[in-house]
Amino acid sequence: MFEIKNLTAGYSDESAAIHSINVQMPSSEICAIVGSNGAGKTTLLKSIMGLIPSKTGSIIFDGEDIAQWNSEKISRSGIAYVPQGRMIFPYLTVEENLLLGCEVRKMNLKKAIELGYEYFPDLKGIRNRKGGMLSGGQQQQLAIARMLVVEPKMILLDEPAEGIQPNVVQEIGRILQKVASELNVTVLLVEQFVSFALNLSHSYYFLQGGEITSGSKITDDNRKGIIESIKL
Repeated sequence: MFEIKNLTAGYSDESAAIHSINVQMPSSEICAIVGSNGAGKTTLLKSIMGLIPSKTGSIIFDGEDIAQWNSEKISRSGIAYVPQGRMIFPYLTVEENLLLGCEVRKMNLKKAIELGYEYFPDLKGIRNRKGGMLSGGQQQQLAIARMLVVEPKMILLDEPAEGIQPNVVQEIGRILQKVASELNVTVLLVEQFVSFALNLSHSYYFLQGGEITSGSKITDDNRKGIIESIKL
């Protein structure tokens, strides 16, 4: 369903932050891009979303090359993006944030809200609380739920474990696995928290200095060894 071929991208015409990136992901699976700060992980996600121009290469989604599409067209094609920092609206309630997520598509608002609460039931009890009053974990759940209500085919997550308590991180991972398997949503996440990312993923790529240096399928047999081998 999703493939990146020889992608090079950067913030200026003179330099590139990521070089010759190749990634393959079957639909309804979770793939982790792991790497340290400055490795190019956020640049990769922004390139996929059309927020940073691709210099060379292709990004194949649902059989089409979206590398030169603008971000609005990419979003409407079915890719949702949860950026680092979550970017929720602090002065709107939880439910108002979810409703804003629905604005990008013509859809049944009641059904969409119920879907968000089904996968993130903790949000229902605080639906009238302002976004700025939520904990970091609650904000992350809201940010993912806001993307979920638009019924995406694919979700991009930038550092979803950042600044969140370990028990909440594990709950978010469990929910992401349910979303992928039950809703047939493909999930691409970039993360520094290696054990969290690889324990919930079907495959991984290690990004270092703007280049993919390793990657493979993850199974129950090789998962522990892969986690122990990656040093950030």
